[in-house]
Amino acid sequence: MKKGTRGEARVHIEVPPEKLYEIVSDVTRMGEWSPETIRCQWLGDANGPAVGVRFKGTNRRGIARWSTKPQVVTADPAKEFAFETSDTLWSYSFEATAGGTELTEAFEMTKDEPVLLALLGRYVLRIKDRKADLERGMQQTLERIKTVAERDS
Repeated sequence: MKKGTRGEARVHIEVPPEKLYEIVSDVTRMGEWSPETIRCQWLGDANGPAVGVRFKGTNRRGIARWSTKPQVVTADPAKEFAFETSDTLWSYSFEATAGGTELTEAFEMTKDEPVLLALLGRYVLRIKDRKADLERGMQQTLERIKTVAERDS
């Protein structure tokens, strides 16, 4: 994918933005709902979301395994939580609505995807359209967050 490529998914969740932010910004729970991320842990002495802190994300897709060390770039309770990997900005925005929150997950490529990674995705993992694939994954993530958030509140 090229720098500037964007995608998003959204879902309405019958939980207030403040509570939903607490759930989503706890990256240690990411493995519960992401189809690719299996585990996250805060790095250093970080134990929660704050601008500048880092965490390690462990990911799996088919036979591929990789990890990232994103940095939190926005931690605005009940409004936005965002972090950046080496080439992608990921964000969650929380919009209060009657009876809950409109939760949007989005990504934006901040650098061109390396050719080798694009080829691995296409020919090893059989991903024909990475943007569409990421949007499907984000929708699945949001639906899982919805299930957990509404069940636990």
